[in-house]
Amino acid sequence: MFSTTKARTRLTGVLAGVAVLALAACSSGGGSTDGSSNDAGGDGGGGGDTISVGFSQVGAESGWRAANTKSIQDTLTAENGFDLKFSDAQQKQENQIQAIRSYIAQGVDVIAFSPVVESGWDAVLEEAKQAGIPVILTDRAVDSEDDTLYESFIGSDFVLEGEMAGDWVSENLATEPINVVELQGTTGAAPAIDRKTGFENATADNPNVTIIDSQTGNFTRAEGKTVMEGFLQAHDDIDLVYAHNDDMGLGAIEAIEAAGLVPGEDIKIVTVDAVKDGMQALADGKINFIVECNPLLGPDLADIIKKVVAGEEVEKRIVVKDESFTQEQAIEALPTREY
Repeated sequence: MFSTTKARTRLTGVLAGVAVLALAACSSGGGSTDGSSNDAGGDGGGGGDTISVGFSQVGAESGWRAANTKSIQDTLTAENGFDLKFSDAQQKQENQIQAIRSYIAQGVDVIAFSPVVESGWDAVLEEAKQAGIPVILTDRAVDSEDDTLYESFIGSDFVLEGEMAGDWVSENLATEPINVVELQGTTGAAPAIDRKTGFENATADNPNVTIIDSQTGNFTRAEGKTVMEGFLQAHDDIDLVYAHNDDMGLGAIEAIEAAGLVPGEDIKIVTVDAVKDGMQALADGKINFIVECNPLLGPDLADIIKKVVAGEEVEKRIVVKDESFTQEQAIEALPTREY
């Protein structure tokens, strides 16, 4: 077991903690894809009634998502008083809606999910509301005008993450004109929309920053590589890659190296997430700057669930505090990095 300060995300306004099992380095995805229970259930080790939770995950598209899944599964265990029913939406909203309706039919105590995209949730969330099942959003928001459809949203400020990336680029690279290509996340997903907005906000007043191309790589390494290959064929004057997550940035590295160029030198790279593979690339000088998006939401999700089930008030929006890393900071952080 590792210390509570390492296991918990750093949140503003977060509630009392729960004991959690250790989160190992996130080298694998997690969970069943059929919505079946992860644990046998029972009264657990907390001495109280077991809380049944239906959780629908986006998928297993990245190292970040694998770490996020593992944190949730390692925390919402029978030993901690939970009966977790986990499903993987495989990047499809229709799968996620089906899973949520299945949880409603099963009569779980709480539904939690990370939305594949922002829009199109009102109908199914209204069904959960009518069934008296509280909903908690994790990692990603929905764009519904009716915020009574969910109890709380816990996750990072994606606009701020984009702004942090843009500020660093503007201050450290854009003292002279630079051409930027952008590897966007999944179209319609909150982090893709917000990280793009934040970066553009932060660089709007710097005339040296020009985004010459922007396409989705769906947050995956394979598509990040494919899109970067296209960028390299279309443009011979790329100075910087801004990738909405580490995995797409790592795919871009492969494409840049295959083209006979040096990532981090011939073409600078800035990414978001700070998972181990990305941090290693940063330490090696292949990435130049990373903004963190902490995936270890399991412990604090457990806190919120217990509070909601007890009928206690929770904050509508709980923001995870994220850091940023230069090469030197990555080298220092890597030996004890949990994800």
